[in-house]
Amino acid sequence: MRKTSSAFIAILLLLCTIGKAQSKKQTAIKEIQEAEKNFEAMAAAKGIQHAFEYFAAEDATIKRGNDSLIVGKAGIAKFYSADFFKTAVVNWSPDFTDASESGDMGYTVGRYVWKSKDQHGAVKESKGVFHTVWKRQADGSWKYVWD
Repeated sequence: MRKTSSAFIAILLLLCTIGKAQSKKQTAIKEIQEAEKNFEAMAAAKGIQHAFEYFAAEDATIKRGNDSLIVGKAGIAKFYSADFFKTAVVNWSPDFTDASESGDMGYTVGRYVWKSKDQHGAVKESKGVFHTVWKRQADGSWKYVWD
């Protein structure tokens, strides 16, 4: 009887642990999806530079044209301070979001559309695929570490 009770308790504890991990993962996925929505909304309302700086972790890295890596929040802010980004508009939406079992890291993959005007006022559009890696910060917020 004692062995049966011990086995039952062990199974119960295991199921509780699995449930908690799934709960952390599912919570993280929802929070990351919300962070992506807020990120895009901020880019539309306050500008691309502000949004990319605000949502960047201090040690974030972005990869841009010609495989250039821009490292750190200050470097990202400087990169996005170029005149081109002051009149550009970007929209994106994740097609897929996932997170670690512990709920402290996650990523999104989706499509984006950049629109900008050339020197003659003609709108140019470019489309692509993005991949963003998100990390939960000490204060509980989500910031991207790779974009």
